[in-house]
Amino acid sequence: MNLATLSVSQLADQSLSLSERARLCCQLAKQLEKAGEYEAAGEGLSDFWPAREGEPVLEGIDRMTQGHVLLRIGSLTGWLGSARQTEGSQEKAKNLITRSIEVFEEIGQPQEANEARCDLALCYWREGAFDEARIILRDVLREIPDKNSELKAVALVRGAIVERTATRYNEALSMLKQASPLVAATGNDALAGTFHNLLGTVLENLSRVEQGETNRDRALIEYEAASFHFEQAGHHRYRAVVENNLGYLFYTIGNFENAHKHLNRARRLFLDLKDIGGAAAVDETRARTLLAEGRLTEAERFAHTAVKTLDLGGKQSLLAEALTTHGTILASMGKTGRAKAALERAVEVAQTSGDLEGAGRAHLNAIEQLGQQISVDELVSNYQAALDLLQTSQDPATTNRLIACAQKVIGTLAIEVDKDEEATSVDVPSWDGFSFKQEVLDYEKAIISRALRDTGGAVTKAARLLGFNHHQSLIALINSRHKGLLGVRSAVRKRRRSIIKAGKSGGKKQSLSSSKS
Repeated sequence: MNLATLSVSQLADQSLSLSERARLCCQLAKQLEKAGEYEAAGEGLSDFWPAREGEPVLEGIDRMTQGHVLLRIGSLTGWLGSARQTEGSQEKAKNLITRSIEVFEEIGQPQEANEARCDLALCYWREGAFDEARIILRDVLREIPDKNSELKAVALVRGAIVERTATRYNEALSMLKQASPLVAATGNDALAGTFHNLLGTVLENLSRVEQGETNRDRALIEYEAASFHFEQAGHHRYRAVVENNLGYLFYTIGNFENAHKHLNRARRLFLDLKDIGGAAAVDETRARTLLAEGRLTEAERFAHTAVKTLDLGGKQSLLAEALTTHGTILASMGKTGRAKAALERAVEVAQTSGDLEGAGRAHLNAIEQLGQQISVDELVSNYQAALDLLQTSQDPATTNRLIACAQKVIGTLAIEVDKDEEATSVDVPSWDGFSFKQEVLDYEKAIISRALRDTGGAVTKAARLLGFNHHQSLIALINSRHKGLLGVRSAVRKRRRSIIKAGKSGGKKQSLSSSKS
């Protein structure tokens, strides 16, 4: 790395002032951070950060340089804490970065302050506090002048990261579209790799609603582009992220052999970097894959390991996912009590951190996996909570699951009503005016409306989501019982053939949360 070599040479110059040395250290640390070399970046700042758990040494350097030292140390605290799963690291990082913002604002340096805010947003994102991250980045984008293409590109890409994790895929795609020419103009391979990897994950998630392979094929191409750019940037840590995402993609299409190959590479890369947080994310993906293969004992072991590791750090959204996966596996093993506890904790962790969709997905898992083991009141309560939390979700897989869970709840309620009618002929006053038929029709209308909304009004796609063998069945249903939905239909487009083929493995898939980073 030329700049790093130059900086080391310059640092040996005894004629440099303390402030000049500090600025060079920050330049070196920033370049190493971009390459994912967080330990080396921390070493580069050792004169001003002698104790990793302690305060930065700011005495004797000018105010502007103090802001840069606080920013670099704050950013590295967040990255290192994520890799090591250090408790409280994101909070420490936020405090340091916020102090740097205060310095930059005090001395009238808006560009540096906005750069710091982009790093601050990442800390909130790691915690699962998506609304806070979203607000920060929105403010940054409003303040950045158009001529500052690189900072604007960074803010747009990070905004898309937040929206993708929150399963707001349309917003993520919109931001990536804006970022595309700006990213290309920077010549920054690390940023380009992040852009392509992120676009791949968005397309891969959207592929679940298209009933074809167009977006999935595009996702594979984007992952290949991401790997190339990360290779050029020497960013082995993010190459591992791409490998994990490829493992996840192949798991979703049942190609388990390829899934395990990519997951093996990802875990090896993360462990070589001593990134236990990244390795835990791979373990969670591995647990899903093994569950889909029916290898429950192995799946439970990997999921338990992932939860135990992620419990140590501040990546609450990922912890909630791992808890949901673990709960699903435990339910499949018949360990109802432990499964219920894991899923309830997943809801709590996700909601506390601000990841409302993660909480909603955990509620759906409780219905899917424990529907026969919990009371009717708990079943209805879980569905109502999921509906409230997921009402704005853009995740097509979530739509499928809401529909299936609604059918399960309606079926259970119908059985309970029949039981009550058999047990007593006495009318209950609080049920006056209640019509079970009307309630079912209302649920049916809401579910069909959701399916049409999430498929852009395409009746054929909506029919597939709803489980109809022929779209004419759905059209007949709308014409006869839900004429108010006639105005939201549109045409269906043809799709090309796939360049990815699913493996021959035929393991049964379980429903889990659908997002990956």
